[in-house]
Amino acid sequence: MDAPDTELKKELDATLQARSELGAEYESALVESFLEKVEQRLDGTLDRRVRRHLAEQQIVVARGAQPPRPAAGHFGEQYGFAIVSLVLAIPLSAIGVANAGIRGLAVAWLGIVGVNAFQAARGGRLFRRRDDERQKSDWEE
Repeated sequence: MDAPDTELKKELDATLQARSELGAEYESALVESFLEKVEQRLDGTLDRRVRRHLAEQQIVVARGAQPPRPAAGHFGEQYGFAIVSLVLAIPLSAIGVANAGIRGLAVAWLGIVGVNAFQAARGGRLFRRRDDERQKSDWEE
């Protein structure tokens, strides 16, 4: 446990002890006070991270380099979608043939090809937004 966590733990212990001494009627004021301290700590942490990130960007710009860009996609993202769609093509083909004959088969395969073409046209970015959001988390140091 680092020093700020120790300080926060001490604040929580003091708040709980004050609640036991003062009684339940002061509980909301004590909780609000503790939450303000937690909020101040989070604000401070976020401010430091934002300043650090801006400083890193300024250094990159000052050096004249482009910031590193994520790869267009990794193996699992590029080929996993195609593999899953081909595996699902078997039952979809059977359902299409059983219900509408050769036209059903054609519709099923047009759908499979269309979905894969759309995925390829987007550059394999099906999961990119979620990955980018995960990288931008404020909770990781």
